[in-house]
Amino acid sequence: MNQPRRRGPAPALAEWAVRDAADVLERLGTGPGGLSSAEAARRLAVHGPNSLPRGGHPALAIFLRQLKNPLLGLLLAAVSVSFVVGQRLDAAIIVGILLLSVVLGFVDEFRADRSARMLEARLTRTARVLRDGEIQRVDAESLVPGDILVVEVGDIIAADARVLETNDLAVDESIATGESLPAEKRAEAGGEPGLATMLLSGTVVRSGRGRAVVVATGPRTMVGAVSADLLAAGRPTEFERGLRRFSLLLVNVTAALTAFILAANAVLGRGLLESLLFALAIAVGLTPQLLPAIVTVSLATGGRRLARRKVIVRRLVAIEDLGNLEVLFSDKTGTLTEGSIVLEALGCPPGAEDTLLGWTASWLLAGIHGTSGNALDAVLAADERIQRAAAARAGWTLRDEFPFSYQLRYAAVAVESPSGERWVVVKGAAEELLARCTAAPGWGEEWQAAAAAALARLADDGLRVIAVAIRPDDGRELAAQAAGELRLVGFLGFSDPPRPEAKAAVERLAGLGIEVKILTGDHPAVARHVCERVGITVRGLLTGADLEGLSPGELREAVARTTVFARVSPEQKKLLVQAAQAGGRDVGFLGDGVNDAPAIRQADIGISVDTATDVAKAAADVVLLEKDLGVLADGVLEGRRTFANTVKYILMATSSNFGNMFSAAGASLFLSFLPMRPTQILLNNFLYDVSELTIPTDAVDEELTRRPAHWDLRTISRAMVVFGPASSLFDFLTFALMLRVFDAGESRFQSGWFVESLCTQTLVIFVLRTHRVPFWRSRPSLPLLATTLACVALAAFIPYSPAAGLLNFEPLPAGFLLALAGMVVTYLALVELAKRIVFAQAGAPPPAPAPAPPAPTPAA
Repeated sequence: MNQPRRRGPAPALAEWAVRDAADVLERLGTGPGGLSSAEAARRLAVHGPNSLPRGGHPALAIFLRQLKNPLLGLLLAAVSVSFVVGQRLDAAIIVGILLLSVVLGFVDEFRADRSARMLEARLTRTARVLRDGEIQRVDAESLVPGDILVVEVGDIIAADARVLETNDLAVDESIATGESLPAEKRAEAGGEPGLATMLLSGTVVRSGRGRAVVVATGPRTMVGAVSADLLAAGRPTEFERGLRRFSLLLVNVTAALTAFILAANAVLGRGLLESLLFALAIAVGLTPQLLPAIVTVSLATGGRRLARRKVIVRRLVAIEDLGNLEVLFSDKTGTLTEGSIVLEALGCPPGAEDTLLGWTASWLLAGIHGTSGNALDAVLAADERIQRAAAARAGWTLRDEFPFSYQLRYAAVAVESPSGERWVVVKGAAEELLARCTAAPGWGEEWQAAAAAALARLADDGLRVIAVAIRPDDGRELAAQAAGELRLVGFLGFSDPPRPEAKAAVERLAGLGIEVKILTGDHPAVARHVCERVGITVRGLLTGADLEGLSPGELREAVARTTVFARVSPEQKKLLVQAAQAGGRDVGFLGDGVNDAPAIRQADIGISVDTATDVAKAAADVVLLEKDLGVLADGVLEGRRTFANTVKYILMATSSNFGNMFSAAGASLFLSFLPMRPTQILLNNFLYDVSELTIPTDAVDEELTRRPAHWDLRTISRAMVVFGPASSLFDFLTFALMLRVFDAGESRFQSGWFVESLCTQTLVIFVLRTHRVPFWRSRPSLPLLATTLACVALAAFIPYSPAAGLLNFEPLPAGFLLALAGMVVTYLALVELAKRIVFAQAGAPPPAPAPAPPAPTPAA
């Protein structure tokens, strides 16, 4: 037995596809008779079993990885401080928040192993191969490169293989490509680029039979590459990256402020333990302790709303990223189109429609469509116009048939009418039949030119065109008669019609600032036509062949200026997503096939549909119950509302907390006692945060949902340094009133500042929740209004409550309460003015993108 030639790494599928069959056999060291059992066993030891990799990440390791979050570190510090100062309830709440975050992350990572197991289940367990010169059925895991597969109708392909022989072989590759029609297979290399000479693991033979040599098994197959990609560590989403950057910002600010307070109190000679507890309480106070809870509640609320809109969120954090969506890669079939084939147009001389329909009906009455396996014949049989023509020719009978050949690309029948007329009817690829209509009586060059022009018009309209031709039956062999001297009756134009709601959905997405790019395995002209019909302006069109050999930089530029990508390979889909991400944009990918899974997982927001393959759904963040871009637009709006409410809390919490803690740090330098005890700081923070748990129910201004939302740390930092000092200004005014006017001691001072800080930082939500000026032009939700006002009322009541003594509070004089009311009103007015500065850049409408130069468009 010949040994495989070694020429570096094994070629990719596209390379095997273009090689001559003899060269493939030589390279693999095999022949038409297959391998011997001994050679197959030797290769199995070298290449390993034909099975997919299994997930090997221990559950404990996945769980521990969730703790690598700076914000969780701050929460652990908060737990320690709360426990030391006796606030066990606070500690329990924070522990619950921490555990919830960790569990959500653990469940999220665990999904990759499930995806790999689903892929493995797609492999058939047995296969027919040539071993020792005879056909044997073997376990699919024992297949090796060089084995000769023998396939027929109903077989599930067990490995990636190069076709050697075919007899009308057609394979359902929807599991891989998403295309609804079976793919024709051939043995000869050349012709239109693609994988027409390849069989893909997991696909199903729908008609014919053939032989193919195995070129890749197990993890080296296309499905295996998808499996390995899914098992790799997932890429953090934009929201997760933004949250991490925000957490690091808090860590840096908190560390600096805590160190300063601890050093200052030590210099002033205060007790080390008391100073340490105060510094840690200040640090905890600066931390938005309920941020994970706010995020979780927001996401859960958004998830329920999305479910009502037929959008199922598999990862709650994906809701935020759905709102950030800027570029959407989507397939064409079933998304922009109905996903079904219809007879849309008839191409024939005016007034000859009945003739074309009549001869087509004669073909169907002969019954050959039942044996050809051609899905287009089933569409013809269901068409009402064809059915009426068939009723008029019900007496026609079949005399002979020539089944459809994927090599010749046509089929023929010999039929006889009730009156004894005998005709040959040929139906097949339009270009093929047009070339054979050359010698029939009355058929000249002028007619040919007109027919070619009609065919070109149908093709330009994005239709898949089939021709029907006839000739009198002269009694010769049917194959010989079908080969020439035909008279063209006309063309049948098939299409996958656009969904009625597609155009409105595309317009909605454009209005939301989302650019839709189409990936399809269909003909470029078909893709362009569908895009134009649904309102997508095609700025550029490239095929997979055009993308070959492009550098990362060139690919990034090509993606930026191109709208439609036709005939792209599975590997290129993921590369296109990466190129768009490299351009700094948040990318979504909508797909439903196995080969879509890597791109779905690579995208910032992976989207699939309920009718997709299990693997695609397992890789997705979001699953649409309807394959409708309008449903996706609903999801984007909900994601933006959820993100906007999350940012409301962050802006308010960080700015108010920073101001209060800055005030505490300053006051500790000139007071003989702590401005607020650690227990009081934690109680203040707890009441404030609990009052804001209703933020997820809040209404969001319409202008905040018009464009993608992103983490903007500059705006958050600007809010912190602008609103924080503004809050501190009124804190220091409160200190002056307490010390100079009301001659306050430790207990009264702490009571006054506690009430003032809680009132100001709670009520400021009504100003910061909207970019509108004045803020009352935007109404808050009733739950948010109720909880905020209840918190203010509770803050004013605590110094008068029976628990006041336990908390070192005492009743406040009426004069202070009146002054407090005036300070709160003034503070809110000041924040309203400062808001214009902070939100000036963040609230500005995004600049219109400059028109990109059109990408080169290949000839159809």
